[in-house]
Amino acid sequence: MSTPDLLYSEAEDDLRAAVRSLLTDRCPAPAVLAQAESDRPYDPAVWRALGAEMGTAGLLVPDKLGGQGATAREAAVVMEELGRAVAPVPYLTSAVLAVSALLGCDTDEDAVARLLRELAGGRTTGTLVLPLPGTPGEELPPATVRSGREGTLSGEVRGVAGALGAELLLVPADGPDGYGLYAVTATDPGVTVTPLTSLDLTRPLATVTLDRAPARRVAEADRARSALRRALLTGAGLLASEQLGVAEWCLTEAVRHTRERHQFGRPIGSFQALKHRMAALWLELVSARAAARHAADALATDSPDIEVAVAVAQAYCAEAAVHAAEECVQLHGGIGMTWEHPAHLYLKRAKSAEIALGTPGRHRQLLAGLVDLPAPTG
Repeated sequence: MSTPDLLYSEAEDDLRAAVRSLLTDRCPAPAVLAQAESDRPYDPAVWRALGAEMGTAGLLVPDKLGGQGATAREAAVVMEELGRAVAPVPYLTSAVLAVSALLGCDTDEDAVARLLRELAGGRTTGTLVLPLPGTPGEELPPATVRSGREGTLSGEVRGVAGALGAELLLVPADGPDGYGLYAVTATDPGVTVTPLTSLDLTRPLATVTLDRAPARRVAEADRARSALRRALLTGAGLLASEQLGVAEWCLTEAVRHTRERHQFGRPIGSFQALKHRMAALWLELVSARAAARHAADALATDSPDIEVAVAVAQAYCAEAAVHAAEECVQLHGGIGMTWEHPAHLYLKRAKSAEIALGTPGRHRQLLAGLVDLPAPTG
């Protein structure tokens, strides 16, 4: 068994610099706040620049299928920077979840290869039609969508992230021929995507309703289940890197503010009680980085410890991000409670991500089973 590599490579550092430069220019806090108040799920121009022009939409897709042929390590770097900017782009849902699900299908089939090429090129945005709280490593819930013999789907799924603005919907469904994964074009007749009131305005949720919507089956039964589990596992592992980015911004911003804010003739950051709180956050951040990098490296190398690494990362990073965001709001005092300051966006992203792809408690339960640690009885 190889030792996990938790350090960033030179190529990963270069990728980080490029993504951060783009997001600094195109996703400053005022632009994100304005986007959150608009009726658009994301800014198409920003997504085109990030996903298509920079090529990040195809990082996980092999070269032969039109992608960059990179690994989860590079995708994790992008996720970190998206967390730092709370960027309202469909990277997690399209470039991670949808792409990973299709990679688990038969990529030698022309239909699957074509969909992957479109997603990798950023020409199409896709999403996996499952409730965002779905947890990797556990039995998938009974399908709420049914397929008809005429090649159509009917049913409803609530709490789907990335459905608003997506052109491709990947829908798990039961039908006369058994369970399967189906591709649906969002603009076809019989497809309705209804916005839900979402806590995280930068990652809005929706209800997807299908009424005899045309569909193409891209994976059958066992292969579909395997593809979905791997997609959810990859999504959860990389979400930890996004949570790391959220925590990093929150700590940096809290330190900056407490250096500049004066009380009793001195910076409030010089008060011992606040120093202790920020030092505790720094320790959590360092541990979160190790956990997130371990998960990304395990996914990239297809380590036998993937499930353990992802469960540890999610159990730790989710709570670290929420704690950092809460402290950031509190240490800003009254201004941290205002709509104009971006701190609330980070708190909402952290809280919504905490239940996305499995809660910390659920991941701890999964981890206990993976390492054969029985729960206490009596």
